[in-house]
Amino acid sequence: MQVAWGPGDERRWSASRVSAAALGAVPPPMMVLVGVISVQVGAAFAKQLFSVAGASGVVLMRLVFAALILLVVFRPSLRLDWPTLRVVAGYGLVLAGMNMCIYQAFERIPLGAAVTIEFLGPLTVALFGSHRKLDVVWALLAGTGVFLLARVEGGLDWVGVAFALAAGACWAGYILLGAKVGSRTTGTSGLALAMAFGALVALPIGAFDSGPALLSPMVLIIGLVVALMSSVVPYTLELEALRRMPARVFGILMSTEPAVAALAGLVVLGELLTGWQWLAICCVVIASVGSVATTRKTPESSDPPAN
Repeated sequence: MQVAWGPGDERRWSASRVSAAALGAVPPPMMVLVGVISVQVGAAFAKQLFSVAGASGVVLMRLVFAALILLVVFRPSLRLDWPTLRVVAGYGLVLAGMNMCIYQAFERIPLGAAVTIEFLGPLTVALFGSHRKLDVVWALLAGTGVFLLARVEGGLDWVGVAFALAAGACWAGYILLGAKVGSRTTGTSGLALAMAFGALVALPIGAFDSGPALLSPMVLIIGLVVALMSSVVPYTLELEALRRMPARVFGILMSTEPAVAALAGLVVLGELLTGWQWLAICCVVIASVGSVATTRKTPESSDPPAN
């Protein structure tokens, strides 16, 4: 039996209200850092599944499970006009593309290197959105970092580098489309619908790549954990943090992602980076922090990412 409460009834029960109340006592900076760690550790666990389910199959599981959880929790309205539907579909397309490309990069190059190169996407959006002379310094510093990653002794697989760059381009598109989705939908409904569309896009590729491996109970369980750690938990924490802290501070904290990815790769996967590669990662992190910290008006690129 269902009990219908009035629109203004404070007793109304919803998963989103419960989660918001539970997060209310957590400091916003802690939310962001936990979200960053969750994303990168989840990526490290996902990489361990590649030998069993393939990179595309793991992406499919991540998107499907994340979409199901978000749809159940936030129950978005399916009544969308055609312009809004197009924006949400585009958002889901770049979301799927970003995940598929970065996981292909993870399969070929270390986690920290892949995320550092991918990070050029949002950094480029931020730099192009401000038009200051100082941004030339940050752009050169970031470029130096990527050059060091690609040219140091031992090098990187160029196919992996290309996939990481493609993931960065999709991340930039995700940021730009995210502003439009936010203006046309409420709360996280746009994200939930985009995630579902992205899962549909990834379905044929992931199913072809993995086949029966996706039916293994153990693979599905680990895939669910990856979806929670890489999508649901960080999105929830980052959205809540953005409501309670300046976007500039949020952007600075998010700039730690490449370094956290390198540490996750080291601890979980045993991926050792050279001193030059660590220097390269530091260059990109400093460029990102500098760009955000010296910006008077925070660009829209501070929307939470979905890598």
